[in-house]
Amino acid sequence: MLAVTILGNNSAVPAFDRHPTSQVVTINGNLFLVDCGEGTQVQMIRYKIRRSKISHIFISHLHGDHYFGLVGLINSFGLLNHLQDLRIYAPSPLQEIINWQLKVANTSLPYKLFFHTISKEEVLVDGEKFTVKCFPTNHRIECYGFSFHEKKGSRKLLPDNAKEYGIPISFYDHLKNGENFIHPDGNIIKYEWVTEDVPPGKTYAYCADTKYDESIIAHIRDADLIYHETTYLDALQQRAAERFHTTTRQAALIAKKANVKKLLIGHFSSKYDTLEDFEQEAREVFLNTELAVEGVTYKV
Repeated sequence: MLAVTILGNNSAVPAFDRHPTSQVVTINGNLFLVDCGEGTQVQMIRYKIRRSKISHIFISHLHGDHYFGLVGLINSFGLLNHLQDLRIYAPSPLQEIINWQLKVANTSLPYKLFFHTISKEEVLVDGEKFTVKCFPTNHRIECYGFSFHEKKGSRKLLPDNAKEYGIPISFYDHLKNGENFIHPDGNIIKYEWVTEDVPPGKTYAYCADTKYDESIIAHIRDADLIYHETTYLDALQQRAAERFHTTTRQAALIAKKANVKKLLIGHFSSKYDTLEDFEQEAREVFLNTELAVEGVTYKV
């Protein structure tokens, strides 16, 4: 299963019970934290996120609303006797910032903390069943989006067919991996006869902070779900461009041109107390759009 849970959907300033950016991506039982704005660990408690299962954290850029909650979370992991290695992927110089904060507090962690500095498009995690990649976005400072990809699984076994051909159970996994079975008499049973193909894996892309920039399309094309910032309603396109952010219709146009299946919008400016107009404007361009609502889990 691939899903994303929204912990924070606001931009720089917490307002109207909305919090700075943070979300948890669940993929095949693994939990990944994407950005860690102020209040993230409180939101984790509120929405019953199992912090102990988080071993990878991805920070898109070093504006405070995307990482000011990180050192508190790192410290809480230590106080809760978290023992699993924790890996943080972020632009430089986050490692220096966090290490300095831990040093001045004389904090000793009971787990190993690893930093991976992002400086270009690359594969960050390559697991058996998934990959995580990063890609640059067009923001005021160095900034990266992240894409999560399920790898295509093994073929599905048709057990009745396999029994009919007299294939032993011990060979079933080989069939699912595309191997033919050869009977002792020399007859070949093709794996296609006793298995069926499975759908391709799902993809979720987190587009981080960015102004309208079609170069991002290459990294999110045909994704099942994307999250794209819509800091402003479309009447403020000029302000959005000046501040390297995106409007509702601009984000929807990116989703449409990238041929994605569904768009989540967030990173709302605190100048807006209600959000209905955001969804309405985006849907005028890309119908399958939803607000990224805090506490809601969106299955891909």
